[in-house]
Amino acid sequence: MAGGDDETQSRMSGAPATASKADLRTAGLAAREALSDAQRAAAGEALAKRGLPFEVKSGAVVAGYSPIRSEIDPAPLMRKLASEGARLALPVITARGQSLRFRLWHPGDRLLPGPLGILEPSPAAAEIHPDIVLVPLAAFDRTGHRIGYGAGHYDRTLAQLHKSKGFAAIGLAFSGQEVAAVPALQHDVALDYVLTETKAFDFRSS
Repeated sequence: MAGGDDETQSRMSGAPATASKADLRTAGLAAREALSDAQRAAAGEALAKRGLPFEVKSGAVVAGYSPIRSEIDPAPLMRKLASEGARLALPVITARGQSLRFRLWHPGDRLLPGPLGILEPSPAAAEIHPDIVLVPLAAFDRTGHRIGYGAGHYDRTLAQLHKSKGFAAIGLAFSGQEVAAVPALQHDVALDYVLTETKAFDFRSS
């Protein structure tokens, strides 16, 4: 796992080390929004060029996400993984307060707006259990804790999926979304890895 001092980490997002979740979320999103379209696109390509920090078995199911607002785009990485034999999936929101479900997706398949307006695979696509989930986020720290958007969809989903042997949760972020410390609660589920355009963080031994 990569290390670093609090001052360095705090400076990345502009948030103090003792900030609340709401303040950290605001700072992380502001860092994201400050990037140009070209910078965001380059970051997505950098993720794809580096790939995942471990071997992905042929046939493994990798669940990505349809990016909204200024989220880092996982599509280049997903296309690379598919070319190496991975199967792809995307999340489906069924209801607020419920875990996400995942449906198979192939590049080029038509996507439809879900309940929150986020693009999802067709209801006709097969539902599948992912081996790896790529997770969007607003902010993260160097213990693997993340801040999302407050609905808790991923916390519930990851808690459920972590019961499966060999499952991995990988946060995708811009380096500027790193914060000194996320005030984690008991129900918050830490990530196994976070990948940015410049580094790969491994939290499995944390």
